[in-house]
Amino acid sequence: MRSVQQKQDRSRKTHHMHNSSIFFSAVPKNYQHVLSLVFAVNEVNENPNILSNITLGFQIYDSYCDAKMTYQNTLNLISHHRKTIPNYKCGKERSMFFGRLKQIFLAYLFIKLKNNNKTTLFFQHSITYSSLTPAVSKKDPISSLYQMAPSEEHQYTGIVQLLLYFQWKWVGIFVTADDKGETFVKKLTSQLSQNGICIAVTERMVTNRGFDDTGLIEKCQNMAESLSKTNVNVFVVNADKNTKTGLQWLLLIGRMMSMSPINKVWVMTADWDFSSEPYHKDLDIQNFHGALSFAIHSSEVKGFHPFLLNLNPHSEADGFIRLFWQQAFGCQFLDVETEEEFCTGEEKLESLPGAFFEMQMTSQSYSIYNAVYAVAHALHAMLKKDGKELQPFLRNILFNNSAGDTVFFNEKRELEGGFDIINWVTFPNKSFLRVKVGKLDPQAPLGSDFSIDEKIITWHQSFNQVGPSCSYSRQRKEGEPFCCYDCTPCPEGNISNQTDMDNCFQCQEDQYPNQERNHCISKKENFLSYESPLGISLALLALAFSATTALVFGIFIKHQNTPIVKANNRNLTYTLLISLLLCFLCSLLFIGRPQLLTCNLRQTAFGIIFSVAVSSVLAKTLTVVLAFMATKPGSKMRKWVGTRFSTSIVLGCASIQASICIVWLCTDPPFPDLDMHSLPEEVIVECNEGSANMFYSVLGYMGLLALVSFVVAFFARKLPDTFNEAKFITFSMLVFCSVWLSFVPSYLSTKGKYIVAVEIFSILASSAGILGCIFSPKCYIIVFKPELNSKEQLKKRNN
Repeated sequence: MRSVQQKQDRSRKTHHMHNSSIFFSAVPKNYQHVLSLVFAVNEVNENPNILSNITLGFQIYDSYCDAKMTYQNTLNLISHHRKTIPNYKCGKERSMFFGRLKQIFLAYLFIKLKNNNKTTLFFQHSITYSSLTPAVSKKDPISSLYQMAPSEEHQYTGIVQLLLYFQWKWVGIFVTADDKGETFVKKLTSQLSQNGICIAVTERMVTNRGFDDTGLIEKCQNMAESLSKTNVNVFVVNADKNTKTGLQWLLLIGRMMSMSPINKVWVMTADWDFSSEPYHKDLDIQNFHGALSFAIHSSEVKGFHPFLLNLNPHSEADGFIRLFWQQAFGCQFLDVETEEEFCTGEEKLESLPGAFFEMQMTSQSYSIYNAVYAVAHALHAMLKKDGKELQPFLRNILFNNSAGDTVFFNEKRELEGGFDIINWVTFPNKSFLRVKVGKLDPQAPLGSDFSIDEKIITWHQSFNQVGPSCSYSRQRKEGEPFCCYDCTPCPEGNISNQTDMDNCFQCQEDQYPNQERNHCISKKENFLSYESPLGISLALLALAFSATTALVFGIFIKHQNTPIVKANNRNLTYTLLISLLLCFLCSLLFIGRPQLLTCNLRQTAFGIIFSVAVSSVLAKTLTVVLAFMATKPGSKMRKWVGTRFSTSIVLGCASIQASICIVWLCTDPPFPDLDMHSLPEEVIVECNEGSANMFYSVLGYMGLLALVSFVVAFFARKLPDTFNEAKFITFSMLVFCSVWLSFVPSYLSTKGKYIVAVEIFSILASSAGILGCIFSPKCYIIVFKPELNSKEQLKKRNN
């Protein structure tokens, strides 16, 4: 067994970092990927609980983002170091190929085994630390290719869920003009269409190694202009290296051409990252402020930050660090002739903007970290069981890493995991923050597999409601794709509370649509309340008339023995005044929220009291007529003149009205009701009259009494009687009939509280007409002309 110190020494000897200036002149930020590999290998080699008698090492080759170099270096990995041959090299070193086949670099881990001086069988496996292209990912069952990233299908699902969450259904797609971009468009289009999301525009970026080609620049200008003018505000970006670079250049060209700002909501795939290359100094990452992207789930790895702080640019073991240091800090070391500032080695990595270097382990670096441990655990299990082939152990690997995450592969040899949703907050100095605002966990139960905290998202300052959409309903255009439609307003009373709905729907009965017809508002109650100006005015008017009637009644009581009060049956006069007082007061029953008791009392009390008042007027008129007829010699009418006759008329007429009201209350009485439909924005709280026929019978009977009184009074108005009231009764009945004849059409043409106000006004007006026409002349004589209130003066006036 080797000691930990021995393992550390051997580890230093077996780390080979091939110097590549091209690598760092292109993507200096990716140096963290290398460092995460170094960090993970060191941790394994320093851990006595795993591979205690084995030392891991590695070699790195750059692919230069070139297919030819990728294949060349792949052969280098599996061939002799000094000669590339398409065959394996057997010897003391047994190798495992570890690499990312897409973009950045190729590397392999190699181990030194010593088991009783016998060498083990040669083994080779490939592991990628990001998602593969669909063509590569179609692995056959015997393949040894493993993917240290979740299935890309999960990412498509996450994009759809994100767009649906924010109701972004009018989006664009930005890809590179190659097979990979077309595959992305095809797969994403299928899922978006199934969920009703329309792809309004697809921008394909033509890639080229250099940007000095006139044709390419012209194409970029045209595309930048197209982006600035389109009404699509949400773009889904397939963020591989070429797309990232091309999109940044497009935004720069748009700014240089003084176009409209290309401020979009960018939704990027998991490969998105900000990296500053030497020829990208003019690029402005502020265009991506507030963007959202997916990222392979990662957690904080303890020890990585101190590891970065201890980096030494003068280390000879690291062939990359000097080039990185010069690119990142814009300086040169003393052994290089340059006019630039010299590097001291004391520069602080934490002072670099995130586009150059991040002190927090990125998701790509986290995948590399887990990949190293996956190899180490698989080797540990294989050696523990004296296995000869790594494949079964790697396929069945299951462990918890130092960050607490569980690492294992599914049946397709893909990492079983999810994605984080990142909100990018950028700053003018090219620094930025990655803010985790949500996650996609395919292993979680349905409904909780996608989550996002919208409150902590930082949006671009120009962000608003994105994409044209229908606030009403959609009417599809014949012969056009599903996303081509006309917006049609919802019918009256209907709403569309979501954009791009195919059909409108009605609000509930107690709600009504707002002006935009996209939201239901609760209806307000409509009834004549004491708090409303109209209710207060009518209540004060009723009280004023009641007080006036009480005053008149008091005057008549005080002067009850005077001739003008005693004339034409004093008891009838009192009965009429009391009934008028009650008529004014019963109008208060109509104000306020309808209740069962008030609904039953409103019309019945009003009908009976008014019948008493009108029948009293009729009795007064008949008394005048009978008194005149009784003065004729030999008349038989004298026996009808008296109190008994007038009392019988009042009681008889009132009894008929009371009988009608009793039948009404017993058969189909009034009750409180809610009218939801008469007014569009209000619920009418009303007294449903129950039987409309009984209600009109009450009104009809009162009208009949008033008409008879008017006719009798009209013919008796010129009778030569000293105290003849027929003239005043005629005017009072004329007012009464006029008021109630106009009441009927007004009652039928109004709604809500105004129906109640019309009836109250009719009660007050007709009652005030009787009070004014009959009693005002008498009160004038009693109060202001008392000398005329005597038999002598009345006889003189009559003569």
